[in-house]
Amino acid sequence: MTRTPMETELPTARAGTPAPGGGGPRAWAWVEQLRVWRGAATTEPGRLRIIGAALVMLVVAFGTVTAWQITERSAAADDVIHHSEPLSARAADIYRSLADADATAAGGFLAGGDDPAQDRERYAEDIRVASRNIAEAAASSEDSAQARARLERLSQRLSVYTGLVERARANNRQGFPVGGAYLRRANKMMSDELLPDAKQLWTIETARLGEDYEDAKALPWAAWALGVVALGALGWAQHRSYRRTHRVFNPGMVAGTVATAVVLLWLVAGHGVARAKLDDSYAHGAQSLQVLNQARIQTLQARGNENLTLVARGGGDAYSSAYDEQLQGLAGTGADGRTGLLARALDLADDDQGRKSITSAMKAAKAWWGLHGEAREKDDAGNYLDAVAQTIGGVYESGERPELYTGFCFDEVDKNLEQAVGHEQREFEEAAADGRGALDGLVLGAALLAVLAAVGAVLGIGRRLSEYR
Repeated sequence: MTRTPMETELPTARAGTPAPGGGGPRAWAWVEQLRVWRGAATTEPGRLRIIGAALVMLVVAFGTVTAWQITERSAAADDVIHHSEPLSARAADIYRSLADADATAAGGFLAGGDDPAQDRERYAEDIRVASRNIAEAAASSEDSAQARARLERLSQRLSVYTGLVERARANNRQGFPVGGAYLRRANKMMSDELLPDAKQLWTIETARLGEDYEDAKALPWAAWALGVVALGALGWAQHRSYRRTHRVFNPGMVAGTVATAVVLLWLVAGHGVARAKLDDSYAHGAQSLQVLNQARIQTLQARGNENLTLVARGGGDAYSSAYDEQLQGLAGTGADGRTGLLARALDLADDDQGRKSITSAMKAAKAWWGLHGEAREKDDAGNYLDAVAQTIGGVYESGERPELYTGFCFDEVDKNLEQAVGHEQREFEEAAADGRGALDGLVLGAALLAVLAAVGAVLGIGRRLSEYR
């Protein structure tokens, strides 16, 4: 039988072998490759290559995870220093400025006629500071819908409040009693709307500060675990090499082990120092600032209520009760006088300078409490002008001047608390900066040393492989 040319050119397929173009041999190529690899793994060079690849992956993974986790903690520490703490401090300053403006407006009203120039200037400065801080906080709180809502309300209502105060002043200058009603209405708006929003804003920013602290201090468990595993694998590989060659040291593997150990020790020590410094900055900085800011705000609110007790002219029992509660919360009511905010601030102060300012504030608060009692006795006895003189200074009906008045004591409390806040702010900034600085260089160092460790492992394995060529 004669074959055609086409039949002559086509090769004859083996039995059981798929025709050309079929998917059989290609589909099972990976199986054959797997057999090749499995066979290579049964030889010492093959095992060495697998060990080398595993070591490289481990040390590179260790360096990568270390760099990633330390970058996250450094970023959180930066947020503590440059974002969340300044926002918390700005929110506290908004609260303090609003409370001081309210207390100053009430004090100026008691003077009768035109407010004293220093009271007008202090009130105007408080409003400027509050407005500026609200605007700056709004620009820095783009990621917080709750904070933005509070800031928008504060901005809107502050203009209404200042309008009420101006009406109160205008009527007071003309001797109209309705001026007192306008002032009480302004104070109610401040107490019921502005200050609660400012306090909520401060609470939001303080909570964010706490979250950033937790992120910055979080332990890098993944990096630690990978570092221990990488060191263990490098040690095992060198022990295996020693058992087979009786060579004590493999220079490449030793270099890789040393580099890995340096990264792990640096990671443990650097993060430990950073965590300790951040803890210190919180306990003796951020936490102290929170308590001191609360104390300043409570001081200002107590002063405002003290003034409004007299503005109300016999109808100020609610203001008087609020003053009593606020000053007790400030100075404490226990036998040792150490149960209030000032006592807590004193416990948190960690040096003589901080304790000195707080101790002075406590003494002034105690004197303020006593003089306020005398002013209330005068007012209850019908000696209104004497009570006013005992509160804001001036002259008694008898023509004498009080040796000391509550306004002076209030100023002393506020001045000393301001000094304490400034001191604790510096303490916070120094400790937080030291904590952040402890992580400097670790990211780059971990990356470079991980590469060095990988190169050392490759060279060490390569030296063993060269013995089989």
